[in-house]
Amino acid sequence: MRRRTRRRLGPLRALLWLLALTLLWLIGVAAHVLVVGGRDDAGRADVIIVLGAAAYDARPSPVFEERIRHGIELYQRGLAPMLIFTGGYGGSAARFSESQVARRYALRQDVPDDAILIESVSRTTRDNLREARRLMQDHDLHRAIVVSDPLHMARALRMAREEGIDAMGSATPTTRFRSWNASWRFLAREVYFFHRDHWTRLTGRRTLP
Repeated sequence: MRRRTRRRLGPLRALLWLLALTLLWLIGVAAHVLVVGGRDDAGRADVIIVLGAAAYDARPSPVFEERIRHGIELYQRGLAPMLIFTGGYGGSAARFSESQVARRYALRQDVPDDAILIESVSRTTRDNLREARRLMQDHDLHRAIVVSDPLHMARALRMAREEGIDAMGSATPTTRFRSWNASWRFLAREVYFFHRDHWTRLTGRRTLP
């Protein structure tokens, strides 16, 4: 009787162990995202790359404004002599690209026009970084500080290095994803993207970042 019970419990124990290991793994990935986003590794660089986010006509969204302000603050601290603002048009009716909105914002903060580079074609994080790298090559810039939200920073840095950018991360010190509901949803999304990106590299399939 005991032998039969053990046989029945064997698969159940194996399943419970598998679920426990999966949970521990997911917690570890989430912790990695949080640790990377909580660090500020900004140092001397050639350029500051501010990753795009939504803009409402000529106004940056609250999330994008946080990124722009932090990029400008790093520039004003003298960590890099140039800023790259990234982000294309949010839709066919948009009058300004995200990067144009950011440039206008920076000019109002007394950042000189010749210290700003923009691209207006990207639609995703990877596109942001790919276009930023092209601008860096065109202007002989080599080392970059990447600016984004804390929970987005781990993926942004991973993509930057995949695109051949010598990158340091500097997450915004504050985030608009303040509520617990918004924060855990953003974190869950980044954990998903971590696994999706690894699967994409293993299989060679191309997906939208």
